Amino acid sequence: MTDAVGSIDMPDAEDESPESKKKSRKGGKRGKKGPLGRLGLFYRQIIAELRKVVWPTRNQLTTYTTVVIVFVVIMIGLVTVIDYGFQEAVKYVFG
Repeated sequence: MTDAVGSIDMPDAEDESPESKKKSRKGGKRGKKGPLGRLGLFYRQIIAELRKVVWPTRNQLTTYTTVVIVFVVIMIGLVTVIDYGFQEAVKYVFG
């Protein structure tokens, strides 16, 4: 199993002994920090993850946006044609 960077190791249920199940886990890395310390850690982890993201270039973004807009326009046209067909079919059947 691969752990994320900065994750807190928790033992699997099968690895625990009966004595360790009786004890509650208090403290640890999270217990020593207050709410502001935990919030700061959270934002530092967010920034670390965002630095790993491979951001698209301007050309890629333009291409992706164009593909999405063309797809949406085609789907709107398809739904419009099908809706018009059903409308005419209902008019024909029910007068």
